[in-house]
Amino acid sequence: MHLNDIWQDILSYAQEISAWELSGLIFGILAVLFLIKESIWTWPAGIAYVIVSFVVFWNARLYGDFILHIFFLVLNIYGWYYWVRGKKDENPSVIITHSSVKQSIIFLSFTIIGIFAFGQFLINIPSMFEGVEPAALPYWDSTTSILSVTGMWLTARKKIDNWYYWFAVDIIATGVYFYKELYFYSFLYFLYIGMAIAGYLAWKKTMMKQTHITV
Repeated sequence: MHLNDIWQDILSYAQEISAWELSGLIFGILAVLFLIKESIWTWPAGIAYVIVSFVVFWNARLYGDFILHIFFLVLNIYGWYYWVRGKKDENPSVIITHSSVKQSIIFLSFTIIGIFAFGQFLINIPSMFEGVEPAALPYWDSTTSILSVTGMWLTARKKIDNWYYWFAVDIIATGVYFYKELYFYSFLYFLYIGMAIAGYLAWKKTMMKQTHITV
C-alpha cells in the first residue's frame, strides 16, 4: 500500500471513528499525563480507559489485549488503593523507588516466559472456545500484553523502571494497531512513546529530590 493510500485510509477512518475509540484516546492520554505528574487521578482515568478498551479490542479480535485489560482493571484499582494508603502513612505520598537488580531479573524472566506461554494460549483460543475467530498477531499481541502487565505492576508499586516497559510496549503497539487499522489507538501509543520518555525524566527528577531530602 502506498503512503497516499494509507493517508486516505487514516482520513476516512478519522471521519468514521467510533465514540468508543475516541473515548479511549482521550482517557488514555489523560491517564498517562496524570501518571507523569504522579497524580492520583491517573487511576480513575485508567479505569475509564480500560472499560472503553474492552469493546474496541474484542471487535478487533485482539484477545490478548482484551484479557490484558481485565488485569489492567484489577491493577488500576490496586494502584489507586496503594497510592491512597501511602498518603495516609508517615510519608505525604508513596515515594518513587527503583527495583533491585534481583527484582529486575525476576520481572524480566517472568515476562519472557509469560510472552511465550500467553502466545500459545492465544493461538489455541479457537480450539477452546467454539465460534471465536483466530487471534490476530498472537505473539505480537502477547508481547505487548505481558510487557504491559509487568509495567502496570511496577507502576502500581511506583517503581521508576515501569517506564522501560512502557517504552517497549508503546513502540510495538504503535505498529500493531497501525497494522490492524486502529489508527487512533496507533496514534495514541505513538504519543505514549514521547510521554514515556517525559515520564521517566520527570520521575527521575523527583527521585533526585527525594535523595537530597533524605540526605
